[in-house]
Amino acid sequence: MQHNAVRYVTRSTAAAAGAVATAATSVAAAAIAASIVFSPVPDASSRMDGVHADLLRAVQLNQITEEQAVKFEAKLAERILGDA
Repeated sequence: MQHNAVRYVTRSTAAAAGAVATAATSVAAAAIAASIVFSPVPDASSRMDGVHADLLRAVQLNQITEEQAVKFEAKLAERILGDA
């Protein structure tokens, strides 16, 4: 009988620990989401600076060609700067 009680306590403790870990993960995810949602939106020029830097890095890593980067940056500039 005592052996069954120990097994029950062990299982209950493990289940409770799992629930606490899940709750902590959910809270952390919610905090990150809130920080993204409530963070200020960068202006169009800083967004384009970031796009340019990202595309330059992609060219350096041979992920895209320079021609592709130029065309893609032009398309994004139309969208981003057109909205500004």
